[in-house]
Amino acid sequence: MPPAPLTALTALSPLDGRYARQLESLRRDLSEFGLIRHRVAVEIAWLLTLAERADIEGIGPFSTAARATLVAIAEAFAESDAERVKAIEAQTNHDVKAIEYWLTEKVAGNGELERAAGFIHFACTSEDINNLAYARMVRNARGVLAAQLEALQARLVELAHAHADLPMLARTHGQPATPTTLGKEIANFVYRLREARTRFETIPIRGKINGATGNYNAHLAAYPAVDWEALARGFVEAMGLEFNPYTIQIEPHDGLAELFDALARVNTILIDLDRDMWGYIALGYFRQHAVAGEVGSSTMPHKVNPIDFENSEGNLGVANALLRHLAEKLPVSRWQRDLTDSTVLRNVGVAFGHSLLGYVSLARGLAKIEADPVRLAEDLDDNWDVLAEAVQTVMRRHGMPNPYEQLKALTRGMGGIAPEALRDFIRGLDLPEAERAQLLALTPATYLGKAAELARRI
Repeated sequence: MPPAPLTALTALSPLDGRYARQLESLRRDLSEFGLIRHRVAVEIAWLLTLAERADIEGIGPFSTAARATLVAIAEAFAESDAERVKAIEAQTNHDVKAIEYWLTEKVAGNGELERAAGFIHFACTSEDINNLAYARMVRNARGVLAAQLEALQARLVELAHAHADLPMLARTHGQPATPTTLGKEIANFVYRLREARTRFETIPIRGKINGATGNYNAHLAAYPAVDWEALARGFVEAMGLEFNPYTIQIEPHDGLAELFDALARVNTILIDLDRDMWGYIALGYFRQHAVAGEVGSSTMPHKVNPIDFENSEGNLGVANALLRHLAEKLPVSRWQRDLTDSTVLRNVGVAFGHSLLGYVSLARGLAKIEADPVRLAEDLDDNWDVLAEAVQTVMRRHGMPNPYEQLKALTRGMGGIAPEALRDFIRGLDLPEAERAQLLALTPATYLGKAAELARRI
């Protein structure tokens, strides 16, 4: 049977099949095309930097036309160019060397650039190019994820404010607990997401361009008078990256590991949100809008399943499995270099892709929900025993004997208490009249503390 052509239906990865359209924003940077394109950009930037130096003889300075030609090669890099690079790689069995040979082909016939072709990839090891290419790719992709997270956070703020005053029965250990508001519970996630986003979005991404073992050996052999470390620092920082002065052959990936850990923390918070929203829908606290033409079950026509939150949870779980492997593996390299990081780094796009899918699904789910105040009120009205906390705490304040034990005997394991039974207990307490009146007026729906205020403040 002949092999099937690669299409969305035959792709092994659902990222390139079922979900391909949702990931267009990542594909330009995190695909193999993106990697090759960024490698080309780094090689050309290095060549242009060398040509600007008066103390590096034999290469420049380039004319305005020559510089424009090189810039255009980088900016106009197309899929057909990447295919030619891959054809060269098939002969060399070396992906970065194929970039060098391709660039040499591209400048052939331009006398000025052809004479400088020997300075393409000058004094570089492959990792000098690769680490900077990946750093640029991750930086750009982080921007895509950050934009999605910002939109998610904005939606959650909107929900927190809209439902700041809507009373809700809390559940600790799955059991009825001190009431809160629906908005306050969403505000909790806003705060957590905001903190985690800040860490993810501000972790510096590092780079290096210092040769085969990080010591500028070849650089100094050719041009001993050049301050190569200063040149390398300026080159890396001009790309918007943080310069790492101490490396082996590879940039040790500690910064990337920190970033992947931070992204996994963001995803973990959103998994927690997915599960809570799933639970609130199951309790009836939220209704989901039915979409015309959609089917919830192949056999139960009535169903509107919380599939967006389930899809989000699943994709974020896959993303985190990869992100945690990336974070644990990438900083570990035998002696001055082994190649295990190379194949692992090619999965950054997979981890980011599943993360993005998780955010898109969660946003879709949040757009479909509507709170049900009647259902929320029913649960509160069925659980007057949650006021036992308030009553025994006021009793403590006034030095009454065994307040906790008295309320425990009245309420624990009783399957709820009737409002009037609780009020009769309060009426029998030797309390100042003002405190007694306050407790008698209390209901599960008004025992909210600062919940509404905290939700509005987020």
